[in-house]
Amino acid sequence: MTDEWVGGIVTDRNGDGPPTVEEWRLVSVPGRPRGFDGGPIAYRTNFTDPRGDETERALLELRGAYDRATVWLNGTRLGTNEPHFVPLRLEFEPQPENELIVVCERPDSFAGIYETDEVPAHFGTPGIWGDVEIESRPAVFLRRLEARPRVGASPKSQRNAGTTEEAAARATTDGANATEETAARATTDGAGATIDVALEIDAGEAVDDAVSLSLRPEGFRGGATMERVPIRADAGERTTVSKTISIKDPSLWWPRGYGPQRRYTVRAKLGGDAVERTVGLRTVERDDDGLVVNGRRVRAHGFTRLPGGDPRDDVDRAVDANATMLRARAHVPAREFYTACDEAGILVWQDLPATGIGSELPVDRGTELAAALAEEYGQHPSLAMLAVNDQPEDPFADPLGSGVFSKLAFRYRAWRTSVDHDPATEIAASIPGDLPVVPTIGAPGTGADASHLALGWQYLEAGDIDWLLETYPALGTVVGGFGTGSLATDDADPAAIPGIDPTLLERRADDADASQLEQARTLKVVAEALRRRDCGIVTASTLRDSAPGGGMGVHTVDGEPKRAAEAISRSFEPVQAVLDGPASPGTVGITLCNATHDALEPVVGWRVGDDTETERVSVGPLETTPVGTVRIPRDAERVDLEVAVNGRSVWNSYEL
Repeated sequence: MTDEWVGGIVTDRNGDGPPTVEEWRLVSVPGRPRGFDGGPIAYRTNFTDPRGDETERALLELRGAYDRATVWLNGTRLGTNEPHFVPLRLEFEPQPENELIVVCERPDSFAGIYETDEVPAHFGTPGIWGDVEIESRPAVFLRRLEARPRVGASPKSQRNAGTTEEAAARATTDGANATEETAARATTDGAGATIDVALEIDAGEAVDDAVSLSLRPEGFRGGATMERVPIRADAGERTTVSKTISIKDPSLWWPRGYGPQRRYTVRAKLGGDAVERTVGLRTVERDDDGLVVNGRRVRAHGFTRLPGGDPRDDVDRAVDANATMLRARAHVPAREFYTACDEAGILVWQDLPATGIGSELPVDRGTELAAALAEEYGQHPSLAMLAVNDQPEDPFADPLGSGVFSKLAFRYRAWRTSVDHDPATEIAASIPGDLPVVPTIGAPGTGADASHLALGWQYLEAGDIDWLLETYPALGTVVGGFGTGSLATDDADPAAIPGIDPTLLERRADDADASQLEQARTLKVVAEALRRRDCGIVTASTLRDSAPGGGMGVHTVDGEPKRAAEAISRSFEPVQAVLDGPASPGTVGITLCNATHDALEPVVGWRVGDDTETERVSVGPLETTPVGTVRIPRDAERVDLEVAVNGRSVWNSYEL
C-alpha cells in the first residue's frame, strides 16, 4: 500500500459522487489527524494495479476508519462501513493507475469517551486509525474465516475444588510442566471442547475442490488435527461451509497467575490461499462474588484504559503492576489490544462506546453495536465481561469536602439521585452469547450495576472507604473506577489537562510531587480496602494519562511511572499484607490477602522505625485473615510490611 496520503475537510458531499475538498495536505495513515475541525474528513491516495495478471482479483481491506467510512475508487462509490472496529472488505476492478478516496465521519450516536473531556479533543477526530490493505488474491479465495470455541460446562461444585484441583490451579504462566498441563485441563471434567468454523469462499471461477482445515496448539504439546472439507461453487458464487472441530482433551486459557494461556490456531487452505485465526478455550461466569473462569473463582483487579498509545506497551504495564484485568472504558480498542491481552493472560472488561447518557440512550443502535462487538471480538479468550453505559449521571460534579457534614451531604445527594437504567438494561439483555454483562457503571446514588468511586477526589477522603462500603455495601461488588489525578511536571497547566478538574487538584496538592504522593496514597487506601473486603472485580482509574502534563493515570502519557504505579503494584500483589486503614499515628490492624488458589502459611513481618515484629499465619485460598496490629508513633516516617511466601519476600510500604 502507498505511504503517501493527503487529507482535507469535505466542503461538498456531491451526492453519490466523490466529495469536494478545497485544500489537501499530507497526512499519516494509520494515525489520528490533527488540525482538522468540524465536518467529515476525506483521505486520498493513488496506487497501481496490485494484480500480477488478469486472472487474479483485487481486494481492499479497511480497518479502523472512525467511525462511518465511505469509499470511492476512480470516482465510483464502492461502499460504506460502520462501526470502525468491524473491517470493511471490498473487491474491485482496478485500472493501471487508481485513485482511492475514503471519507470518515463522526458517529451519530455512541461516540463514548471521544465526546468527553477525558481525552484530548483530537482523539475523536474522524480518520483512518487502522491499516488499509490493497492486495491481489487468486480467482478463488478465502474471504472470511470465523472460529467460535465452545467448552463443555464445568460443574459449579468445582468452584470450591478439593486438593486435586487446588494443586492444579497452582500453575503459573512460567514454563510448561506437568502441573500446568493439569491446570490447563482441570475443569473440563472430560466434557471436551469444540470449535465451530465458518468459512466463506469467493469463487471467481467454478470450483470443485476441498479446503484443508487444520488445528494446531500454539506453544504447547497437544493433539493437532487436519481434515479436508469439500467445496463446490459455480463461477461468481460466494458460498459458506461450516465445520465443527472436536477437541477431546482440550487445554484451557487462564488469566495470568491461575494457569497457562493456551491457545489454538485454526488454519484453512485452498490452493495457494490460506487464512488462520487463533482462539482460546475458556468459560466465564459472574456471580455476587466476582468472576468464575473455567469453573474456578479468580480475582480480577487492574485498571481502566483510555485510547491512545501502543496497546501492547499498556498491557506490559498492566502485567508489571500485577493486574489481571483491563477495562476499555467507553471505547473499542484495536484488535492488537486483544491479542496482547490473550498472550499475557489479562482479562478484558469491554465497554460499549457510551458515557454520560441516561434515558436518551438509543436502544436500537446500542443493540446493533453490542451484537457487532460480540461478533468481532468474541473469539478472544481475554474478553471476560461487557458493559453498556458509563456514568449516565454524576451527582458529585459539585465536589464535597470531608467530615461529618460532608457525609450527611453525600447521603442526601445519593438519596435524591434518580437515573433511568431501562435503555442500558434493554441493550444488555440483547447481547448474544454467555458473557457476563454490566448494564451501567456509575457514581454512588445512581443505582448502577458497577460503581465508580471518587473518594479523596470529588468527595470525602480515601480513609472514608470503609464507612462508604458499610453504608452502601453494593458499591463494593463490582468497581469500575477509583482514583485521583496528578501532575506529571510542575510546569503543567492543570486547566489544560483532559480529565482533570483544576479546582479538585488544587484542593489536594500544590505541585507535581505532592499531587503524585496524594494520588499514590489514595489509590493504595481504596485498593487495599476493596481487597480486604474481597471485592472480586476492581479497576482503578486509570493506567496511563491521555495527554501531556498529567491526568488520572498512574503512568504519564509517555508511559513513565508516577509514584502511584509502584504503590498500586504492591497493593495488587497476589499475596500481600495490607493495613486496615490509612497509615497514621495510632494502632492500625494488618490483614493478609491471598488471591491465589493455594492454602498458605507465610510469615508476616512489620517494621516502624527500629521496632519490628513477625507472625506466622494461615490463610486459605482466595481468603483474607487478620494478622495483628501495628502501633505507629507520631514521629514515624513510614511503615513497612513483609510477607515471606514461597521462597520470596513481598514488601508493602506506607509513607506517613
